[in-house]
Amino acid sequence: MPLEKLTFNYSQGDNTLSVKFNGAWQIFTKIPPVSEATSQFSVHPDIKIIILDTTELSAWDSSLVVFLYKLIKECQGRNIEVRYNNPPEGMEKIIALTLTRTDIKIPPKTAVTDTFLEKVGEGFIGMGQGLFILLDFLGEIVQAFGRLIMGKAYFRKDEFMLLLQRCGVNALGLVSLISLLVGVILAFVGAMQLKLFGAQIYIADIVGIAMVRVMGAVMTGILMSGRTGASFAAELGIMQTNEEIDALKTLGVDPVEFLVIPRILALVIMMPLLTLYANLMGMLGGFVISVSMLNLNPVEYINHTQAAVKMSNLWVGLAHSIVFGIIIAISGCLRGIRCERSASGVGEATTSAVVTAITAIVIATAVITFICQVLGV
Repeated sequence: MPLEKLTFNYSQGDNTLSVKFNGAWQIFTKIPPVSEATSQFSVHPDIKIIILDTTELSAWDSSLVVFLYKLIKECQGRNIEVRYNNPPEGMEKIIALTLTRTDIKIPPKTAVTDTFLEKVGEGFIGMGQGLFILLDFLGEIVQAFGRLIMGKAYFRKDEFMLLLQRCGVNALGLVSLISLLVGVILAFVGAMQLKLFGAQIYIADIVGIAMVRVMGAVMTGILMSGRTGASFAAELGIMQTNEEIDALKTLGVDPVEFLVIPRILALVIMMPLLTLYANLMGMLGGFVISVSMLNLNPVEYINHTQAAVKMSNLWVGLAHSIVFGIIIAISGCLRGIRCERSASGVGEATTSAVVTAITAIVIATAVITFICQVLGV
């Protein structure tokens, strides 16, 4: 291989510069700088024509195209005609295409600002589309439950047992901690006011009724939204990204009855049990604080709790928990199945599932409380 890759031959008679390319022009070999060729323009300022001779070229790749592109652009700026002598097959077309595409000027992007009414309209349109998607998903769930009742639905029993464990036993630690602290907080808040009247014993009524009727179910629902609902959305979102859900459809398996139904059943079964456990832990927290720090009689505290907490309060709390279980499961599964096929889409689906579930839990709590007030329960 010759040491010199460029050879120049200037013809003064017709003001022509011949540039001969030697050896192999490839990325892993030493490429001479373009200035080595453009320096000839200063030595011979009267050049009118430049001939690119690639007869002795042994190999080439994109590095030669880049070199020639820079050289030709310099020639165009000096009004020098460029000619080819025995160019390799396809190289002339690649250079012509490169020069054509790089000459295209991309117009600057103008910022588009929507008006307030346009943003409001887009918001309402998005709400309408979201409502339609939700109703469509609820219809698929109802159909899947119908097939389940008739014994035609199919999902893996071992996976269902694993879901029960994840939604129940694995959540006991977090539910225990939060419920215990909620009971402690309720006891302290009640004691601040009841001390003024010397009626600290009614802390048992406040903690017992609040935990059993609303707080146990609400705190458990919020915890399960951030823990289990987000998990459902992430799992189904990754399956959607990896096209596993499309594979199930191709095999003739309904994703709703195979993936969604067992998750809804798992939460509906475990949420009441977790709520009962949260009620006990909340009342235990109030009991410990009342006996140890507020000097209440433990037997009297227990008697007051038994007298205050009615079965109607317990059933109201369990009704909350069942509704919350359905909300959490549907929110997580809907966001997971409908997520975009990207990593950012899975993250957005997970966040949206938690926000949707918590918002729906608060709204459902208000609705159930109003209904119970109207019915006198």
